[in-house]
Amino acid sequence: MDFELSDDQRLFRSTTREFLAKSVPLDVVRGLAASGVGFDRAWWRQGAELGWTAPLVPERLGGGSVSAVPMADLALVAMEFGRACAPGPLITTSAVLTSLVREQNRFADLLAAVLSGETIAAWAHYEPGHGLGPAAVDTVAVPEGAGFRISGVKDRVECGDQADVLLVSARGPQGPVQVLIAADAPGVTVTPTWTLDLVRRTAKVSLVDVVVGEDAVVQRYPGETAAALETQVQVAAALTAAESTGAAEHAFDLTVRWMFDRYTFGRQLASYQALKHRAAEHKTSLEACRATAWAAANAFHGDPTRTAETVSVAKSYIGAVVPGLLQDCVQIHGGIGVTWEHDMHLYLRRVTLGRALYGTPEEHRRRLTDLLDRKVA
Repeated sequence: MDFELSDDQRLFRSTTREFLAKSVPLDVVRGLAASGVGFDRAWWRQGAELGWTAPLVPERLGGGSVSAVPMADLALVAMEFGRACAPGPLITTSAVLTSLVREQNRFADLLAAVLSGETIAAWAHYEPGHGLGPAAVDTVAVPEGAGFRISGVKDRVECGDQADVLLVSARGPQGPVQVLIAADAPGVTVTPTWTLDLVRRTAKVSLVDVVVGEDAVVQRYPGETAAALETQVQVAAALTAAESTGAAEHAFDLTVRWMFDRYTFGRQLASYQALKHRAAEHKTSLEACRATAWAAANAFHGDPTRTAETVSVAKSYIGAVVPGLLQDCVQIHGGIGVTWEHDMHLYLRRVTLGRALYGTPEEHRRRLTDLLDRKVA
């Protein structure tokens, strides 16, 4: 896999890294956690100005990427989010934007508002006790005029407690549909829920007889809804894999630095053969994580089946590997590594949540099995 970045991509990455380092250093992240606020909306608007919301939106609509592969550019941002344990609705907003771009003529104003960071959009698909599959939706969409009446419960809605609008998956008479619902609409109750990550927050959304008109129906036909859902899953999974890779790489770099700075019995930790072997194994695993994450991000301009395979390979492999790697980084730090004051647990929290969201390794392995079964058939 070619990891060479263009000059524009390197500039995009370095600009994002510098902005995150200045605006949300880890002490600010801890402060956001203590305040109960996931992220500052003014800060997110600044990020949108830097281009975080732009890659998946065509240039003629106000967006634009810095290379020919928009998801690769967005993956660079996700990796920097992982390095910084940054807050913000990067992943959930990106999933919503894929549908708004599909229906750009009908949702031009909302698309512009999300693109500018003025409006926070969240993808509400997960339901209690269910995974990511399109069939795992119990929320009901009963036809009412040209629109629907929506009832059900969504959970694990990332940034749902700060969202202005929700893209909701529901089950209509003919199959799955997706609708846009204002977070403050009558019948909507949003309840923040605890997550292991300090600032990557989720919410539970209860919908009771929420009426949406025809103008809020994004996809109403089963075929187009299934295609939109698949794209949303792939985008969210690929970006989460990239974010987890960035977090793991940075945590490992901090650990290696610690191994050279820390002395025991008059020797550097890095001089012990057993620790050298562990570091070498982790470095090898990280190279594989980086390769699969980058392959997934670059697969979006190719064959759809190949894209689905590559994304599931990345999400399943990275989700299985990096939590254990981070656990070992904590252990290598010794007693200080398990203290609240040390930063290592922030990265462990980020990758552990990343493992669970947008498809666990087990879910993505099942997706891979299904893809292989279709090929054989």
